[in-house]
Amino acid sequence: MAYNAFETQLGELNERGRFRQLRARAGIDFTSNDYLGLAESEELRQAATEAIGRGVPVGAGGSRLLRGNHPEHEALEAEAARHFGAETALYFGAGYTANHAIFSTLPQRGDIVLYDALVHASVHEGLRHCRAAHESVPHNNADAFDSKLTQWRKAGGWGRPWIAVESVYSMDGDSPDLADLVAVADRHEATLVIDEAHATGVLGPDGRGLAAAFEGRDNIITLHTCGKALGTSGGFVLAPGIVRDFLVNRARPFIFATAPSPLIAAVTRVALSIARDQVERRERLAQLVTHAARELKLRCGLEALPSHILPIIIGRDDRAVALASALQAQGFDVRAIRPPTVPEGTARLRIALTAKLNEQVISELFDATAEALGRLS
Repeated sequence: MAYNAFETQLGELNERGRFRQLRARAGIDFTSNDYLGLAESEELRQAATEAIGRGVPVGAGGSRLLRGNHPEHEALEAEAARHFGAETALYFGAGYTANHAIFSTLPQRGDIVLYDALVHASVHEGLRHCRAAHESVPHNNADAFDSKLTQWRKAGGWGRPWIAVESVYSMDGDSPDLADLVAVADRHEATLVIDEAHATGVLGPDGRGLAAAFEGRDNIITLHTCGKALGTSGGFVLAPGIVRDFLVNRARPFIFATAPSPLIAAVTRVALSIARDQVERRERLAQLVTHAARELKLRCGLEALPSHILPIIIGRDDRAVALASALQAQGFDVRAIRPPTVPEGTARLRIALTAKLNEQVISELFDATAEALGRLS
């Protein structure tokens, strides 16, 4: 059977420098989101061994609404709600799925969803299946949300407004002013949905994220993923009980999916306690963030936000790929990020810092980056 249309489209991607392939792990990790170094930690290995020893199954065997609901899911949700300070938590198999569920299910006809222009693809995917109107707002601009909602009401908008943002943007490493956005939500009787994926475990009191001060409010919904700093997989929707009940009854990505692994739920409960109690992991990462920003400026002449996500904007796709390849050849696992993941003309290297690194290897990376940039110019 011929797949001519596939061949044509893949050929076009290749010509534009956007053909992607799966690659094995190799080199020093500057790519993963394992920010606290938990994914391969002895603590989580022991947690898995202990859970298996007491009979926790690997698979759930069905959806949560059928046979798949396990006590480990409920124990994890109760612990997550306590940890983050929300009324309830609902555990999904992936953060992507959780975001999809939020935006395909909660906004209703007559509502409007305003989302930051750089919000995650999972939000866009949910909005494709959404009953409400939706439109983007310029990045990190609380005033723009405010003015658009004012205009919408004046034009006869009558439903509930929804505001969708991230607390740390995955490709830029920057953050909005959440207090300003909460004020906008309060003024317009809107619900503010905050994706904490890249802040969970890393930022805020006890690693509870940048929205920790606002958790538990009836107009705040947060998403916390487990596959990044917590080192496991899945994601939580933290929300008022009525929202959780509505998702359980109406969210197709929840209803029709096999439940997450009870074993992973048990391990994630331990990961939450480590993220809370092992302050030294967050402190170590913060030290590396400070060092990396200084070294990027010193060795490459590039400014950086004090963030564990450091973008090096290159511009052209082929140049970003060439730079990443040069660094990979020297033993650094750095990847090129290209459109449509980032806007046209902003292909980049995305440097992710984890607590597993050290100052010397970070300096060596930026030495190699400066040298490779010189050869490309």
